[in-house]
Order: sequence, then C-alpha cells, then structure tokens
Amino acid sequence: MKESQTMDVAVLIGRFQPFHRGHAGLLQTALATAPTVVIVLGSSFHARNAKNPFTWQERASMIGASLSHADRERVSFVAVRDYYDDNRWAEEVRKAVAAHAQANASTQVALVGHFKDASSYYLNHFPQWQMVTREASSTIDATDVRRVYFEAEDLDVSLNVLDEVVPVAIRQYLKSWSSLPFYAGLAEEHRFVCKYKAAWSKAPYAPIFSTVDAVVTCADHVLLIKRGGFPGKGQWAVPGGFVEQRERLLQSAIRELGEETKLAVLESTLEGALVDVRVFDHPDRSQRGRTITHAHYFRLMSDSLPSVEAADDAALVEWVPIAELKGMEEQFYEDHFHILDYFLHLSETPQSS
Repeated sequence: MKESQTMDVAVLIGRFQPFHRGHAGLLQTALATAPTVVIVLGSSFHARNAKNPFTWQERASMIGASLSHADRERVSFVAVRDYYDDNRWAEEVRKAVAAHAQANASTQVALVGHFKDASSYYLNHFPQWQMVTREASSTIDATDVRRVYFEAEDLDVSLNVLDEVVPVAIRQYLKSWSSLPFYAGLAEEHRFVCKYKAAWSKAPYAPIFSTVDAVVTCADHVLLIKRGGFPGKGQWAVPGGFVEQRERLLQSAIRELGEETKLAVLESTLEGALVDVRVFDHPDRSQRGRTITHAHYFRLMSDSLPSVEAADDAALVEWVPIAELKGMEEQFYEDHFHILDYFLHLSETPQSS
C-alpha cells in the first residue's frame, strides 16, 4: 500500500453520462486514497434516454479505457438501479459495495466526491463512510457534454470542443458510439426535451406538472402500451397522461386509460376495481421537468382479458404476463418499471458486474 492510501476501500458514486475530466479527477483521488476502488454506476437498468444514453456496461467500458492497466486492476464496478426511494437506494449501495469489496465491520471505507449542487445530496446518505472531498476541476458537467454531443451539426467539430473536458479515450469512445443506431434517436429526443422546456422558460416560476397513470391487472397480466412519440418513443409504459383542468384524479386516470387503450371495461367496473393509489414524486423521475404522478392500481377480477386497441399516444397496447416484467426492466419508460414494482413487487436485489 502506498503511504497516502490510508483507507481499505474507496467508493465513487455517479451516473457518468458520460465520464469527463471532473470525474477522472475524483477517480484519481479515490485511487490515491485506497488500494481498492469500487465505482457505483447509478441509474443502471434503465431504457436509454437522452439523459441516460449509455448502459452501465458501456460506462464501465469507457471508464476502464481511460485508465492504465495497473489502475484498471484496482477498480471494479457495481451497477445499481434507481429506486426513487433514497433510503432504499442507499441501503442497496451499501450492501452492493460490501459484497463486492468483501468488506466487514473493520473495513475502512472512504466515499470520494464533491458537493457541486443540490443533486449531490446523496453523499449525505453514507455517514458510516469517511467522506473525502475534492474541489471540482471544471465548471462543465455531463449535462453540458451531452448537449454538445447531441446538438452537433458536425460531430468532429463538436468533439474538438470537448477536448478540454473529456479524456482522450472518452472522446474516441463517443466518436465510435455515434455510429450506433441509438445516437440519432437520442439526439432527436434531446431536441424534443429542450424544445419542451423552452416552451415553459418564460413562466414566472418553474412549472410542476401533474399526471396520472393506470396500472391494470387481470388474469396474471398487466396492461401496457408502447409509446408512440418522444420522450420514450418505442418504450413500454403504463397508460397515463396529464390531468385536465376540471378533472378529479380518478376521473383523469380512467379517461387516459380509455383514450390510449380503448379498454373494453365500464367506468363503473374500473371504479370498483381500484385497490390502491400511490404518488410518485421524485424530482428526477422525468426528463421534461418536475412531474408528480398519481398511479392508480385497478385489479380486474376476471379469468379472461378484455379487448384493447392502441389509440391516441400509444403505438401498441398489450396484455403482458406479470411474470415477464422483471426481464423487461431496461425497456421501460422513465420510472414506470418502479411504479409496477411498487404494486406488483417485481425487484429483488441490485445486479452487479
């Protein structure tokens, strides 16, 4: 162990979408702090979107490419999903790190990071680890990198702009990744979200959107749609949408359900089938801005599946076996897998590399 390595394990947590020189500085601090470094890759197992374009495997690959062979041997990766529940997420991070680093009660763990803004609050969830802070080496962050990357008219010129903020290996990775089929669709989604936010930019205060979602089960199946437009085009979701001015929440959920699926069930039957309502209000659950949804769970007591037909914003509607949902996690729009998980108890422990 080097003299400066005073801890047994150093932990670095982030989304790294993508990895940039600020992240690289934190990683070098972690490597100088302990012989073993565990990088926790947040927001794993999501469907790709403009905010989270890279899978956890791709992020691990790009980070590994930026390291020397000797340093790569000291670094391992843990992939953790977003639970949209801070306490649950923090507990899963602690368990994953302990298992991956073979840590016990006497293991000295350092958490490396810096408090760049309000989004860094997650660092406060690990009081049992010793905090090692580092000042930010640059004011640019991953949001700025994605903006340059997805708004490029000439990608080579845009990547030249990023030379000072991303390691050379990451620049090469981004260039190669742009040739994959995901890039064009995510760039289009990025433009859609930017235009959406710009439409609200002159509001006297940041808007908070109110939506409803409808989780409908019947005969061990759940009713899902595939989204027909951005954001989340082609991804699975539960039916739902925005609350209208003169609606109660239940009325809104039933209306959206009918508009998107043409579910052949009377409104009175749906009202009688309502078994639970849950508010999902995590500030980061939607790319479009602060969006609070009221998810309504309807359990239809029938042995046969009512007929459905895709309409409105839905490109496809299907009754999907509940047993298949866990294997579909990376195909779901935003936090809709977690909405289903709350009502149907789908997830267990996080996966790791």
